[in-house]
Parts: sequence; structure tokens; C-alpha cells
Amino acid sequence: MNPDYWFQRNVFVTGASGFLGSWICEKLLELKANVVVLVRDHVPHSRLNRENLPVTRVDGCLEDYHTLERALNEYEIQTVFHLGAQTIVSIANRSPLGTFESNIRGTYNLLEACRKTQTLKNLVIASSDKAYGDQLKLPYDESFPLQGSHPYDVSKSCSDLLASAYYTSYKLPVCITRCGNFYGGGDLNFNRLIPGTIRSIINGEVPVIRSDGKFVRDYLYIEEAISAYLLLAERMETQSIHGEGFNFSNEIQKTALEIVEMILDLMGQKDMKPEILGQASNEIPKQYLSAEKARTVLKWEHQYSIEDGLKKTISWYRDFLPKK
Repeated sequence: MNPDYWFQRNVFVTGASGFLGSWICEKLLELKANVVVLVRDHVPHSRLNRENLPVTRVDGCLEDYHTLERALNEYEIQTVFHLGAQTIVSIANRSPLGTFESNIRGTYNLLEACRKTQTLKNLVIASSDKAYGDQLKLPYDESFPLQGSHPYDVSKSCSDLLASAYYTSYKLPVCITRCGNFYGGGDLNFNRLIPGTIRSIINGEVPVIRSDGKFVRDYLYIEEAISAYLLLAERMETQSIHGEGFNFSNEIQKTALEIVEMILDLMGQKDMKPEILGQASNEIPKQYLSAEKARTVLKWEHQYSIEDGLKKTISWYRDFLPKK
């Protein structure tokens, strides 16, 4: 990362009270950027609020186009990180319309508002490996078609296609990130595998795996994700990469059961056996990414092993979670 690039830069972050958004805001403030955030709900325990980060807050949601247009122009925004979305697969299955409103309508609202912002230099949109849908070949690379078939996956495929359309039709300076599963301290969605497992063990409870334990994913430590997003935005100023998508991954694949067993071992509970429910639905059994394009084009490299990332994550939750 180049600190000079971010010094006093006007940056707009959607989804700022979420897991990824809070971490990005904290890093941008360290780099002396002027950070403006869109906040829909007050989440007391998010890093944004717990750390009392000195950002400019705009109350509103992605579905409100006029709020987005006003904020981007009033604060003369130069860089946008679009991280706001409904990100939980199980919620998307229960509530597809809300997911489509947030992830699809919210994205085209932001794209249009950015198109009408003369100060804008670059826009990074957070997508997901799930935008690729179920593919016969693994790992996924950026040449694969976007063919999500379940509600969450479809919402991400659509947002990616919208971003590509705005680049192709209007030359909007946009790039797309597709990552595996983020993990790290500060993730308060405890129905996710890693924070849910850590919380269960801290509470002396048996961890629960919703799937059959055999689902394969790659897992990216949150600090690596932050470096990837900031590096991509910087490279957009000097490289002809507008309109492109980039996968970010440590390229190490693990089953859900392997991740839970690693956490049990690191927390001194190796003899504890997780409860495997086998109830996950509308999810793809195997998904993982190739990060070759990010390595070659952006010169990005991951730095944390899964074990090192899990150690830091466990330490954070031990400090954060109340003890019984």
C-alpha cells in the first residue's frame, strides 16, 4: 500500500458497520484518508462503533438513490468501496426479495450515482466467489461465466454484470473483487462457521456444522482482504484494468470439518467432536478460487497461513466475548 495515495483522499464506504467495512474504515483512517460512510443500522458492537472511528456518517440505505447521489457529490468523493450487501446465504434463502433489493437494486443505484459524480476516480465493488455459481472445473478463474443459481449467488452475479455494463457503456472506472470466505476478529455474524465455532468453544458448548462437513471453501484472513482492496484501488490509477474482476485467495482449500478441527486444536479442545447437522441447502459443495491474475497483474501476495490467521482470530474473540 502507498500511504501517500490515501493521504486526505475522500473515500466513501458502503456497508461500513459490517465486518469488512469496519476493518477498511479503520485502515483508511490510519492512512489519513477522509472517510465518509453509509450506515443503515446502528450496530453497537461493530468495530465502527466500538472503536468510535472518526468517520463522517450518512444515515441511509443503498435502496435510497438520492441519498447516495447527494453524499457522493457533497463530499466530493474520489474513491468508493461498495461493500454494503446482504451477505448471509441462509438469510438469502429465507428472504430472497430483501437480498435482491439490497444487492441488485443497491448496486445499480450506487453505479448510477457514481456515474453522476464528477470527482470520482475509482470504484471497487465487493462481489463473491459465489457469483460464478456451480462450475465443473476448479479452481474458478476470472474467465469463468457468472452463473449463480440460488438467491444469494444470483444477486452477486447480477451485481457483477451491472458493474461490467456501466464500464462498457459509460467507461465508469470500476473493478470487482471476488473472494472466498473472510474470517477474523470483528465478524459478528455467528451463524458463520468460524466465529460460531469459536463462540461455542468459549461457552463450553459443542460446535455445530450446518452442512455435512464436506463443503470445500477457501478462507481469507481479513487483514489480507484489506490489503487486496486498497492495492486494487491504487492500481486502478496507473493500470488499464477498469471493468475487470479479480479473485483474491490464499489458494488453500479446506472442508468445513477441517476448519472446525483446526479451531478445536488451537483452542485446546482437540477431543471435542462437532455436531454435524447435514441441513445446509442451496449451497454449492465445492468452491475455491485461483488468484493467479491478482498475483501477476497486481503483484498481490497473501501473507497469513490459515493457522496464523485463526490464532489472531481466536485471540480477538477471547478478549471480546463475555465469559459464562
